[in-house]
Amino acid sequence: MSSPSTTHPFLAFLAGVGKFINFFNTLVFNLVMLLLIFLVVALVGIGMAANSGNGSSFSKVVDKTALVLDLRGNLVEQYTSNPLQRAWAQANGGDDGRELQLRDLVKAIGAAKTDDRIPHLVLLTDGFNTAGFAALRELGAALRDFRASGKKIYAYGSQMDQKQYYLAAQANQVFLDPDGAVMIEGLGRYRLYYREGLQDKLGVDVHLFRVGEYKSAAEPYILDAASPASKEADMFWMNDLWQRYLGDIASARKLPVATVSAIVTDMPARVKAVDGDLAQLALNEHLVDALKTPHEVETLLASAGAADDEGDSFRQVGLYPYLAQAKAKGNGLLDGRDKVAVVVAQGEISDGKQPQGTVGGESTSDLIRQAREDEHVKALVLRVDSPGGSVFPSEQIRREIALTKEAGKPVVVSMGNVAASGGYWISMNADRIYADPSTITGSIGIFGLWMSAPRALAKIGVHSDGVATTPLAGAFDPTRPLDPVAGDVIQSVIDHGYAQFIGKVAAARGSVPAKIDAIARGRVWSGAQARERGLVDALGGLGEASAEAARLAHLKPDAWQVDYVEKPMSAFEQVVLDMSRNSRMSGMVRDFGPLATLLQGDTGARIAHELQWLQRPAGASPIRAVAHCFCGL
Repeated sequence: MSSPSTTHPFLAFLAGVGKFINFFNTLVFNLVMLLLIFLVVALVGIGMAANSGNGSSFSKVVDKTALVLDLRGNLVEQYTSNPLQRAWAQANGGDDGRELQLRDLVKAIGAAKTDDRIPHLVLLTDGFNTAGFAALRELGAALRDFRASGKKIYAYGSQMDQKQYYLAAQANQVFLDPDGAVMIEGLGRYRLYYREGLQDKLGVDVHLFRVGEYKSAAEPYILDAASPASKEADMFWMNDLWQRYLGDIASARKLPVATVSAIVTDMPARVKAVDGDLAQLALNEHLVDALKTPHEVETLLASAGAADDEGDSFRQVGLYPYLAQAKAKGNGLLDGRDKVAVVVAQGEISDGKQPQGTVGGESTSDLIRQAREDEHVKALVLRVDSPGGSVFPSEQIRREIALTKEAGKPVVVSMGNVAASGGYWISMNADRIYADPSTITGSIGIFGLWMSAPRALAKIGVHSDGVATTPLAGAFDPTRPLDPVAGDVIQSVIDHGYAQFIGKVAAARGSVPAKIDAIARGRVWSGAQARERGLVDALGGLGEASAEAARLAHLKPDAWQVDYVEKPMSAFEQVVLDMSRNSRMSGMVRDFGPLATLLQGDTGARIAHELQWLQRPAGASPIRAVAHCFCGL
């Protein structure tokens, strides 16, 4: 038996000094942060006082104030950027990384509908970037509801793509810059294919293990072009989304669907007929109501409402200041109504704890558990906008959903833009599943991908050799050719995972595996098509799903509130974010610009993303089933 170890006195002294230094550093850091908070609060107070009565974003909403929704940025279910990054983006007037939460826009539009001080709403579409079709339709529904109240919507843009135009079309009047354009193209889905580069050029051997001819997520690593099955499935659901888009536009602009469709298909001839003047084309085809400069639009809005205090624009309030004032008028912390909790599952599904705006097996499960254990929460809505990811974290989340149901709390899933593959896995056990007709869902399938590089190494004169006690020892070494025995093991794991997937779906949906297999095999469906095949219970958005959750929990109308369960911001983050929304203080936030994350080029980021997800997490098993769908547009 060895004797107890002892520590040299000098080493103990050094350890004590180290602990003191750590304590001192922490103390200084906390004091500096506290000082910064007090400083920022004081500066914000000064800025608000200076801005009072000058028509700035902090001005109180008064009679004839227009709600202006500047849509620059990406439409998301939940912020993926941290508060400091958002503050920097907002202080700079929005950039390509700016994010707009769908819930914020819908809430502001709903509040303005019944606000007598808000006579109309103004949409500014320039800079509106990424948005899925389900989110577009949900936002469009909120705009139509506002318009149905008798209040007007004005939309303005200089260069409208088809997503920007979808929202603009919901307005009573659509204005386009005289040198602008409306460009409706249709839907396309193209991916990069790596087989020749990986296998022929680099000598990397790629082995794909899957179940289902439609499970095409990993095809780009073994093919040089999309498979016929992949093209067939994609065209089926894409045509459904496209026809719905045309129908929504035609309805909003009171045009025949055939007319809108012809504008797109005959675009070259129609552009030539107006000598390349795309703005005039949009006016001729009744896509817009008038061609106006920004100054002309401001003048019109001032006459429709009221001029601002300076007399050079119209009386207005932006999204965030209006939400802040609407929140101040609400019940806030004193609201004692029962809660329908909403947990957002947005992004790819990964192991462990992941930051807000993404899905982690542990972190998302923790949020669901938090909602389940809250006695004030009577029902749960899982808002899913995810193409899937790893199977194990998907199963972790599904188990938490099952436990929540067992605890007597109804669970309703609201599918957003995408709820496919692993996104469907985490949804299937809900009491009810809602989807927008244009949600991308299904893709029930599993695959595994293995890459080995002995040929690549041989190109530079490097070879692998040795001995092992069993056939499997070293079989998953990527420097060696994949042994067929190891391949059989992987395929068996994939087969088992697929059988589990369709078995769990069958049990959750009251069906049998054979029937689920017929509509699974990795095939993607639109929400409407999934509803026809029994994968979805009803068509609707988050509002309908929340109301259904309240009904299942036997809550009386107007006796419940929606409560998002997510990681809260720190006091410092909240103050800096609030400061960035003050026009006088935004310059100070811009000084933090170098701290913001710099975006890479689109193509480089795309390739990096498609290859990065192939990496195996440290310590993970070499055999990992994946339920992922590259099914975005």
